[in-house]
Amino acid sequence: MFDLLVIGGLGVDIRTQVPVLPLPATDSVAVPPIDLRIGNTGAGVALAAHALGLRVALVDVLGADPAGDVVRAALARTSVHTVLAEAPAGTRRSVNLVDPAGRRMSLYDPRPWQGPPPFPPEALAALVRDARHVHVSIMDWARDALPVLRAGLAEGVGLSTDLHDWDGENAYHRPFADAADLVFVSGVRLGDRAGKLAAELAPRTVLVTGGEAGATLHTSDAPPMPVPATTPPGPVVDTNGAGDAFAAGVVAARLRGAPLPDAAGYAARVAAAACTHDGMEYPPGLLPRE
Repeated sequence: MFDLLVIGGLGVDIRTQVPVLPLPATDSVAVPPIDLRIGNTGAGVALAAHALGLRVALVDVLGADPAGDVVRAALARTSVHTVLAEAPAGTRRSVNLVDPAGRRMSLYDPRPWQGPPPFPPEALAALVRDARHVHVSIMDWARDALPVLRAGLAEGVGLSTDLHDWDGENAYHRPFADAADLVFVSGVRLGDRAGKLAAELAPRTVLVTGGEAGATLHTSDAPPMPVPATTPPGPVVDTNGAGDAFAAGVVAARLRGAPLPDAAGYAARVAAAACTHDGMEYPPGLLPRE
C-alpha cells in the first residue's frame, strides 16, 4: 500500500544562477557552476511527499541516457518505489534560470512520448488499487491513461492534478481537470478569470496558486478562501519545485485527516520551506511534517 502514487513528470533540471531576469541581450554571461539534477513536476511532488513521510510510488518513462542516470541515482537515494519504462526519445529536461531572489524561468524540452502506451492498463490499475491518493502530472502518455486511472480508484481515494499555467482554454489540459477531484492551477495566466474557472470545475476542489501572493481555495460549499503565503524560514534560494511541494503538502495533510483550509495553510508552510533549499532532494527535517 502506498500513500501517494505519482503518475508521470520525471526529468532533469539543468540549473544555473543568473544575475537578473530577463537576461540582457548580450553575447555571454558568466554564471556559477551549472548543475544537472533531478527535476520536473512529478519528481517534485514525489520527493516532497517522501520528505513529508509519505510512502510514495512513481510511474513514468525515462531515457536510457546520462540524464536518465541522474534521475535514477537521485531516486535510489530515497525509498520512493519506481515503475519505469524506457523512453526512446530520451529523458525530459528543463533549463532553469534562477535569479538572486530565487525566481525562475524554465525552458522545457518534453521529449514527447510516441507509440503505444508504455504500461499495460492492468498494471496501472493494480498500482492505483494500492494507493491512498493518486496525483497525475500533465504528461503526454498519462493523458490517455486517465480513464484507467479514474476507474481503478477505490472508494474514498482521491485523484489530483496540477495544470500549472493553464489559460483555462487549452483543450489539452481539460481531460486532466475533468478526471480530478483536486485541481492545482497557477493563476499567472488566469488572472481575474480564476474564480470563473473554479466555478466551472465544481464540485472539484480547486487551489489557484500565486507564489509569494499566496493561494485561493475554491470549494463547492463555501466562498473562495485566501491562503496567505508563509514567510520562508530562511533565505529564498530556489523557487523551483515550490508549487510541487505545495501540492504534496495538501495531499499529506488531507491523508492525515486535516480539513481543506488547514491542509492548504500547512502546504503554504511546506512550499515556503522548500524555497530555502537548492533543488528537490530535501534534507531530513527541512520540510515541516506537522
